[in-house]
Amino acid sequence: MNYPLIITFLFLFVSCASDESVDATDNSDDPITTVESAAIPVYNQAYQENFEADKISTILSTAKNGYVLLDPFQDGVTDHVAAIQANGNQVGAYISIGTGETYREDYEQIKPYLVATPWGEWPDEFFIKETTTGVLEVMKARIDKIAARGFDWVEFDNMDWAFDDESRATYGIIATETDGAAYYQELCDYVHSKGMKCMAKNRVEDATDFDGVLYESYSDEKNWWDQSGAQSFLDAGKLVIINHYNEKSCGEVYSEYKGIYNDDLSFICEDAILKKYVHFNE
Repeated sequence: MNYPLIITFLFLFVSCASDESVDATDNSDDPITTVESAAIPVYNQAYQENFEADKISTILSTAKNGYVLLDPFQDGVTDHVAAIQANGNQVGAYISIGTGETYREDYEQIKPYLVATPWGEWPDEFFIKETTTGVLEVMKARIDKIAARGFDWVEFDNMDWAFDDESRATYGIIATETDGAAYYQELCDYVHSKGMKCMAKNRVEDATDFDGVLYESYSDEKNWWDQSGAQSFLDAGKLVIINHYNEKSCGEVYSEYKGIYNDDLSFICEDAILKKYVHFNE
């Protein structure tokens, strides 16, 4: 028997097996790709439904890497934009594009373009009558001020004001749905021209150029909006926020919404027990 030949063969076999083991070990060292949730904490100083809104002091001490919504025309608020951004936050500015508010500094400029009867739910507000007037210039002047104050986003409240037939008939709103969509599209284009992002409010129809959307949700009225529209924004990697009001079980509602959509959804909740906003993803 040729023993040297057998020994040589065994040596070659073991060497090949050893090389394969090294290759397998090398592959296991490859970086593992993990997908992290895009959800971020949300703070809201601009408005609330039942209890107090977030205070500037709370935002300054707590908000990090989130979306912070401020009222840009409230005294002393915009003094803190840079400090809030320094904590990694994106700062949004609230404006109503579908109404004129009697307490705003530009009310006299916007008043000629408003209906005569105040909004029943909000007596200090009057719906915009039509959009083919100077109202666009008033809104653009607001956006100019917001840009100059260093904001990252503009959030468009009441962008659906011309989409309800009953309201149009009750208040004498002349603007059609087509007019309303063209109006907020033009305003979003203007926001983009100023280097900021557009946050839609409660609807994304005819708003594909918007960068995010915030929906207002209620304990007895959840997910009332167009679900496919909200999902389309999530699928596109856009910021989608649900601002939920007057809830005793905020965590359960958040879990419910994530089950409908996914973990990328951002959420803020008005806690009925604590009587203030509570924040998630901090």
